Amino acid sequence: MNDMLIAIGEALIDFIPDKRGCEFDEVEAFSPKLGGAPANVCGAYARLGGRARLLTQLGDDPFGHKILKELGQYGIDTSCITLTDKANTALAFVSLGARGARTFSFYRKPSADMLYSPENIALQYFDDVFALHFCSVSLGDFPMKQAHKAAIAQAREKGGMISFDPNLRFQLWDDRESLKKTVNEFIQLADILKVSDEELEFLTGERDIDTALPKLFCGNVKLVIYTCGGRGAYAFTKTASSYKTARDVEVIDTTGAGDGFIGSFLWKLNDMKITADTLEMLDEERLGSCLDFSNEFCTRSVMRHGAIASYPDMKDYSFL
Repeated sequence: MNDMLIAIGEALIDFIPDKRGCEFDEVEAFSPKLGGAPANVCGAYARLGGRARLLTQLGDDPFGHKILKELGQYGIDTSCITLTDKANTALAFVSLGARGARTFSFYRKPSADMLYSPENIALQYFDDVFALHFCSVSLGDFPMKQAHKAAIAQAREKGGMISFDPNLRFQLWDDRESLKKTVNEFIQLADILKVSDEELEFLTGERDIDTALPKLFCGNVKLVIYTCGGRGAYAFTKTASSYKTARDVEVIDTTGAGDGFIGSFLWKLNDMKITADTLEMLDEERLGSCLDFSNEFCTRSVMRHGAIASYPDMKDYSFL
């Protein structure tokens, strides 16, 4: 049964501050939490009852073993994760603004995930693939970039749809133009593209989503998801579109909210039996149903601390 969400990229430890609305040097304590966008997306999918598998590499160190243990506790398949003694597990220290907005300080020069190579990937990993998801954090000039290309080719060969959330982290790139070039290279390989309102102008040169859409529908792209934080989200195919608002709630922590959105959106697509071949046939009603589902998923997430730990499960959905 092809219902497995596979994500490739970084899994790391997010160090969450003990208070928000302050600078890094004012934080007195941090708590280590499982993080990394691909891991979070798997977590969202798994929390809703889906099967999820992560492809990555961790340091053979206490943080790496902590991540392996917690991924397993959330029901994520860790059988394809490798350990190495050549680099440590990635760390990210997080600062939270008054409204839960985040800034990051990464310890990743290099980290174990960056050294993950195509040789780590086997075609049988994708025998049951529904979708392969990835982000841009691991697309720098190191082996993991080539591992992404191998995974994309193998997932597509097995009939899986390809999902890309650029999830831009400018501080990880020495050259913004290199980041833009790399992201645009990988956009063309995706069937689903998720872009936030904070990323749109950088990637397309346009501030308006309607003007930007022709630039986003390139290569294989069949579905564009445009998220606007608390203002809701849009979804577009080449023939249909939908916009749905989000509930206004007190925001505690936005860590992993965007990852939760795309993870829950992919879960909803699988629940509706959408495949790579039928993706572009989604109509306004079904797009709206996916948006409502993922908006509510994020709303419930940002009212709690952390990423996967904050994600709701199906018991939280009384409106379905």
